[in-house]
Formats: sequence, structure tokens, C-alpha cells
Amino acid sequence: MNSIQSRLLLMLVIFILLPYFLSVLLIYGYTKNSVEKHELANSQGQIEDSSEELQQYLNEMLSLPYLLYRDEDLFRIFKNEVEDSSYLEKSIQNFYLMRKEIRQVRFYMDKGNESFTVYNAMVSARKSKPDFLKQPYIKQLYKSNVKHIIEPPHPIENYNNAAMVPQSDQTKVITLHHKMTNVFTEEFLGVISMDVELNKIAQIANDLMEEKEESVYLLNENDQVIYSSDTELIGHPASTKLKTQLQQEEGENEDILLSKTLSAPLNEWKIVKVTPREVLFHEVRQTAYKSIVVGLGVGVLGFIMISVITYKITHPIRRLTKKVRTIDGGHTKVPFDDRRNDEIGYLEKHMKDMMDRINLHIDREYKLEIENKENQLRALKSQVNPHFLFNALQSIGAVALRSNAPNVYQLVISLSKMMRYSMQANEWVKVKEEINYIESYLSLQMERFRHDIHYSIEISPKVLEMKIPSVILQPLVENFFKHSYEEGFTDAHLRISGKMKREFLYFIVEDDGASLSDNELQALRKNIYTSSHKGAYAKEHIGLKNIKDRLVLNYGEKAGMKVDTNQGQGFTVEIFIPVDNKITE
Repeated sequence: MNSIQSRLLLMLVIFILLPYFLSVLLIYGYTKNSVEKHELANSQGQIEDSSEELQQYLNEMLSLPYLLYRDEDLFRIFKNEVEDSSYLEKSIQNFYLMRKEIRQVRFYMDKGNESFTVYNAMVSARKSKPDFLKQPYIKQLYKSNVKHIIEPPHPIENYNNAAMVPQSDQTKVITLHHKMTNVFTEEFLGVISMDVELNKIAQIANDLMEEKEESVYLLNENDQVIYSSDTELIGHPASTKLKTQLQQEEGENEDILLSKTLSAPLNEWKIVKVTPREVLFHEVRQTAYKSIVVGLGVGVLGFIMISVITYKITHPIRRLTKKVRTIDGGHTKVPFDDRRNDEIGYLEKHMKDMMDRINLHIDREYKLEIENKENQLRALKSQVNPHFLFNALQSIGAVALRSNAPNVYQLVISLSKMMRYSMQANEWVKVKEEINYIESYLSLQMERFRHDIHYSIEISPKVLEMKIPSVILQPLVENFFKHSYEEGFTDAHLRISGKMKREFLYFIVEDDGASLSDNELQALRKNIYTSSHKGAYAKEHIGLKNIKDRLVLNYGEKAGMKVDTNQGQGFTVEIFIPVDNKITE
């Protein structure tokens, strides 16, 4: 057992093969549960998508008659105010041709109790229907406050006994009855009944089935089968077995049953998918068995491969491992021997190339970060010539005074103060200068929005005389307008306070306007507290991260920022700065 080969063989049995087969068993159990959950989640997601598609489709079909409300001439015919058969036929033919799945349309006009149908784009003759409102579904629609009702699937009917409807046509359709009323008086005018083929509903439902053993059902509020993969069940009440399965808890059924209750306009309708457990988990078990077989093969091959390893191979491996450990220790300049022509030499050559690329990438990224920061600073400085604008604003202010416009002059003076202050970027200023800058900014915002802005500033005289980096508080006020005030929270109150507490100077900027969810707050905190070299800045709230980075840059790690949501009742930013000579001198 003194040879490397013998020890490797023993180690293989003890530390590789045995743990490997144990891990295969654990992975089998874990994979089985994971795949089962995935399949169930995938099926549930498909049902959600199909439900939305089905609701959208039937909502479109139920909304079609509303297009007729735009035709005033057609409504005058419905109200029996005019008699224009040609215009009526043309209108209803156009309505029939709007959707290809419409098999037949029946128009009933209450004035005169007349009914006529459209089949295959042909209009039947009018026929008196004095008992029309006594039909079950029509009677239910007429006496209710709803605008439409859906009749379950049934063979298509020849409503007016017209010769154009062949007796051989036994297509199953659902009928959408729509009550026509006068928009202004709510007077009942008639009923439009659309016989719609089930092709589109079948397509949406059948998309849920991935295996032929699976079943899909669409049930209405009375548990009647609107559609089923078993076409013989369409139009009949749901079976007792299916009703029982729907009432049982998850895990009690022999089959996997997933259902979704639909919303308007299909209130209390259900779409149900039934999958035998053996079908759902068949592939899972097959995958697990294959994994075990593959694992046995891999173990045998590994045993054979290690048995032929010699000292000449293990020695360069140990040398290569030592070099890799040197890299882990932080030394990126490791000499690799790329003169070998075997596999180890190939590894050393590519590891050398990889380290060269990594070193080059680190150097390039470092230089690029510095260049980007310099470019950002140059871009900010080059956006506008502050001296030119400052002089121009002074000229505009003078013109405003000569024109007897003191309000304009006051706004120009506020903007001039802000520009003069902004020219002190990256400089140290007193807190009162920062507050003056904020007040100028607020006065401009009040003029912009044309009404008062609720705010208060409470800072002790001692704090006002302390020095801080310029433009450290104003971005927080700007965030209030961007994320709260401009989003509709015009009654929100902005509070700015500053005080000394022990060895720290605290500034708090808070409002009771817009807030963030817990997930959004956690994402914001992660963005703010992540170092600049660890990922890119987010597009929003970059000002908050910039303030935090400037605080750390000027005061060290003791300074910082906290953000919170006041328990969902607004937003709060707290800045804390250690007191030293820099801010008191």
C-alpha cells in the first residue's frame, strides 16, 4: 500500500465509490421530488395561461354585439321607427362575417315579435315569434339585469325552419344570447343569439394535454361540460366522479387534478386537467433508473482509470496543484511550464493563457473604471457653460425688473443661486448653504407645479454652521419629487431635519407619500450597499448610491446611509456622519 496507485485504488473505494452511490440514492429522491414539483408547477402555469386566453376569447365574442350600438340606423330599425330591409340584411350579414367561428346568428326584434336568422351569410325571411321570450334561457336573460348569457353546447338548431339550414348539420355549438336595449332609456329592443363553434375553445383546452392519457374539462357554473377531450361528454352534466375529485383535498385523489376557477365574464366556470400519476411521473422514474445505471458505469470506468495512473502522471499533477494553490493565495504571476507536449503540458499552457487574460482583464477593467469616472465628470462639466448661463440669468433678471415682473426676477435669482452653488461641486460647504440651495430648488418647484408644496426644515443653529460635502442633501429632495410628488402624492409632506447625537451628525429626509414594497426595499438596499466594483449601478436610485459612496469616501466606513419605508407610509433616508475637525472647522 506504499505505492500511489495502491493508495489511490483504496481511496477510490472508500472516498469516491461509496459516497458516490450514497449520493446517487439521495439525488434520486431529491430529483424525483423536484421534477414532480416542477411538472405540477408547469401544469398549473399552463392552466393559468389557458384560463386567461379562454376568458379573453369569450369576452371578445360576448362583446361583438356592442359594435352594433354604434349603428344608429340599425337601432332605428330595431325600434321599428323605420323600415329598411336591405340595410338591415346588409348590416346583419356584415355582423355574421366578423368571426369565422360564428355558425349562425338569430336576431329577435321585440317590436313586432319578429325573428330572422343568418346562416352561411344568407338571411332568412322574418317570422313571427310570439312565444320567443318564454324559452328557458331567453326568459332567464330577459328577467335578469345581465346583458348576456351562455347556453351550453347543443346541436345547432334551425330557429326559423328556414330551407337554407340543412338537416344534416348537427354541429355542436354554444349559444351566446345578448340582450339589446336602448342605451338611454334601458328599453328592451330584442335579443341577438350567436351559435359559435367549439373549435377555438377546443384548441385552447387541448393545448393543456401533453399525453393522450390526460383529460381536460371546461365546466360552467352549473357543472355542465362546455368542452371535454372526451367529445361524448360535451353538453352533459359533469360526472359524479369528477365532482367528487374536485371536492377532495390534494393528495386524496388517485389522479393529479389541477383546476382553475375563471373570472368575469365566466364567473364560477372551471377548467380542469386530470393526469394519471403514472403518466406524470413515468419519465421521472425512467430518468432516475438511467442515472443509477450511468452511475454504476461511471464508477467502474473510474476504478479502471485510476488503476492505470502512474507516478509520472501524479507528480506533474501535484506540481500543477501547487501552482493553482499559489493562485488561490493571491499571486497571479505564476510561472507555468508550457514546454510539455502531453495533457499536463496542455493544461499548463491554457492555464498560463487564462491567467494572462485574467491579468489583462483586471488591468483593463481597473483602467476602464477610472476612465469612466473621469468621463462622467467631464460629461457633467461639459453639459453647460455655468459662467455663460449665470451671466445670462443675471441679464434675464434685469429684464424682468424693467418689465415689472418681480415673480420672474425672484425665480431667476433662485436659479442663479442654485447655479452658483452647483459650481462648488466636490467642495466643502456649510450646512446652511446646502439648505439655502434646497430652498431655492423648492421655490422653483412651487412655481413649476403652481401650488404649495408641504415641507418643513428643522436644523439646529449649531448644525447649520458645520461643514459637509456640497450637494449631499439636495438629491434626496429631488427624489421626493421624482418618486412621490410627480407620481400623484401632491399632499405628501417633506421633512428635513438635522441634529447632533453623541459623536455623530444625523440628517433625516422623509416624506409620507409614495412607498416601496418589501422586495423593492431589499433590492434598493442591495444596490446602495454594494461596492462600486461589484456589479453595475442600477438605472434608478443612482443618486442614493452616489451619496453613500461620497460619504464613505470623505468620512470612512463609520459614515453611511439608511433607507426605510415607515412601514409602507412613505420613505425615509437617514444620513449619519462622524463628527471630526473636517465638519466643524
